[in-house]
Amino acid sequence: MEAIEHSENIGAIILHHVSNSEPLVPLHLFGLDISISKHVIMLWLAGALVATAFLLGTRRYRREEQPIPSGFSNFLELVVDFVHNQIVVPNVGRQYASFWSPVILAFFTLILTANFLGLIPFFDLIPGGGTATSNIIVTGSLAFITFMAVIVAGSLAHGVIGYWRNLAPRGVPWPVLFILVPIELLGMIVRPFALTMRLAANMTAGHIAMLAILAPIFLMANAWIGIGSVVLNVGINFLEIIVALVQAYVFTLLSSVFVGAAINPEH
Repeated sequence: MEAIEHSENIGAIILHHVSNSEPLVPLHLFGLDISISKHVIMLWLAGALVATAFLLGTRRYRREEQPIPSGFSNFLELVVDFVHNQIVVPNVGRQYASFWSPVILAFFTLILTANFLGLIPFFDLIPGGGTATSNIIVTGSLAFITFMAVIVAGSLAHGVIGYWRNLAPRGVPWPVLFILVPIELLGMIVRPFALTMRLAANMTAGHIAMLAILAPIFLMANAWIGIGSVVLNVGINFLEIIVALVQAYVFTLLSSVFVGAAINPEH
């Protein structure tokens, strides 16, 4: 009975550490709940860090006509160059890359910063889940921006009517359209849903694994199991760093692919 009780407690602890906190500052506006929770604070902090990094990193560019980047500016230029040349240009095309690079770069830097904030133990002092990007509302909002960006990109490139006409390949017999168009419309909804679930699930899974590995320490009260759990968790912590990078890259890459597909439907 005691073991079962411990298991239930561990389960509750794990759930508590991967869920958003209760409202820290309850707020309501016109009937809408806009309370400030732990994930809201972490998202604000991530946004503030990204904005500050770009303001500091581009300060020399705004003061000098032909600046020579150094230090942090050099690193920032490396990130911008990577997103522009390795993610946006191959998928969106060089003609539209300058227009869409800021959006894709904002995705990459914001998600990456939020992912890394979730790995800082300091935030465990605040009740609630590990990272804002494990919150399905946060990832869903980011995916909705991608959804709207796809429609805007297609409409700017081909006109509003032209974009919706491109949902079906030209020359397809009209009876086939009754099958093809609903499938394409369903695909438009499935893509942001997949973006939402992939990022949230991957950023939640790591924290669940770490907590589950620590659980035997409290269930068995054995020193050797405790040492093994800590060693395993150190390894998973390094793995989480890689996951944070990969998930930021995957979200931005897929967003870029979806925008590119709306601009270049023939591809």
